Amino acid sequence: MAFKRMIHAVDTHAGTPMRVITGGVPHIPGRSVYEKMKWLEANDDQLRKLMLREPRGYPAHCCNIIVPPSHPEADAGYVIMEQIEYPVMSGGNTISVATVLLEMGLLPMREPVTELVLEAPAGLIRVRAECANGKVKSVTFRNVPAFAAHLDAEIEVPHLGKVRVDVGWGGMFYAIADVRQFPGLDLIPQHGREIARISAMIRQAAIEQLPVAHPEYPGVGITISQLSGPTDDPNADWKNAVTMASGDFSWDNPATWTGALDRCPCGTGTCAKMAVLHAKGELPLDQDFRHQGILGNVYTGRLVEETAIAGRRAVVPEISGTSWIYGLNTLVLDHDDPFTEGFTVGDTWA
Repeated sequence: MAFKRMIHAVDTHAGTPMRVITGGVPHIPGRSVYEKMKWLEANDDQLRKLMLREPRGYPAHCCNIIVPPSHPEADAGYVIMEQIEYPVMSGGNTISVATVLLEMGLLPMREPVTELVLEAPAGLIRVRAECANGKVKSVTFRNVPAFAAHLDAEIEVPHLGKVRVDVGWGGMFYAIADVRQFPGLDLIPQHGREIARISAMIRQAAIEQLPVAHPEYPGVGITISQLSGPTDDPNADWKNAVTMASGDFSWDNPATWTGALDRCPCGTGTCAKMAVLHAKGELPLDQDFRHQGILGNVYTGRLVEETAIAGRRAVVPEISGTSWIYGLNTLVLDHDDPFTEGFTVGDTWA
């Protein structure tokens, strides 16, 4: 063959680029999508690095692999890949996967509403897609239960001092801090470098000081952070900037105190924020929560019911948002290319 690997993908974005692999990946063993994810992590992590590092990716890139579902109710499965991990759930990526499946004809589109069941590593995700003229106009999905793990916890962050944070699960564990604790810092693109620096430091301090556990995903800890605050936009209720890790963090190396900002309003981050607000008595069931990202676009969330996870109070969130296809891609790895896992450089990567 002319190439060592050839991957077919559809590139989408909701601000953040979210690649959806539709072909070129050999059979992935596993009795469930969760098991397929764990097999990839252990046996073919090269694919994640190849898709997300340079020259085929960049720090804020995410990627998904369409896989056969294992559950009889599911129409399709997908494995989510990010720069440092395989999340069991991602909201923006779910919206992108549903958009690709329908707009590319991988599953039949029914107008005005198409209902799907997708199998994420976290389990079944029920989707309603509003469709018109062959396009997906909006995707609403019901997420796995979300909950608050810590409320108003005070942590000591080196070089920042005491910071008050919440920790919420919305498919990932988020350390969430109110941006108003940092005078002069605004949730705007121009402050992106400082947002990433402060967020990375908060995330690491929270990892070290605030233990978390999910009964279904042993070993999964805090991996992501969110700065949030009020917005003056009448079309939104709250604003956020989520920072994703793009490499290892070391207190001894300030060059690692950074990350990549999520350019979309962040679906699992919105679920975690809603769970925290509900636990504080600030967000009731069945009330829209319009969560604005750093670019100004909005995901609309709502809590549809209360539930429990291993005896812990939890809520079931729904998220609505839109993703747009921007490219059809065939990515290859040349037999002579020495960078078989891609590469990172410290000018833009941690």
